[in-house]
Amino acid sequence: MAYKINIVFEKDEHGYYVYAPSLPGCHSQGDSFEEAMDNIKEAIELYLETVPWDEVDEMLSKEILTTMEVKVA
Repeated sequence: MAYKINIVFEKDEHGYYVYAPSLPGCHSQGDSFEEAMDNIKEAIELYLETVPWDEVDEMLSKEILTTMEVKVA
């Protein structure tokens, strides 16, 4: 089954940190954006293997509000 899962990327001097807010404890990292994306996909797949399906539906039905970066002078 395919799910739409929000993920958050944070960039710092070491690369990218990425996590899925609706899946507590599901996070990863990578030196590049692409590596972090591959790593979080794998982490999500492994995470979902450990959770009963009825709980997955409940976790992924939460509404996630996103923000955008606003540059101010």
